[in-house]
Amino acid sequence: MNIKILELQKDKVKLLVQGEGHTFMNALTEEILRDPDVDVAKYLIKFQFSDPELLVTTNGKKDPLVVITDACSRISTSCDQLLKGLKTK
Repeated sequence: MNIKILELQKDKVKLLVQGEGHTFMNALTEEILRDPDVDVAKYLIKFQFSDPELLVTTNGKKDPLVVITDACSRISTSCDQLLKGLKTK
């Protein structure tokens, strides 16, 4: 997955997430929004086959890149737990 930073500020980041679609972006934005320091987490796919732009803003207490990284880690952990559960049954 290639990521291009389009805009970066202390409390705001806009990223272009190449090669992803609604499935991953929905999961990611939902997980980002679980963080109480996040004000906005949304994505936009301008055209049917274009790469999504992710916008995350925080209340200034956390770096938005750290918030995104933490959300990705939580998603990865959840997927690992699911796979482990499927293998034991």
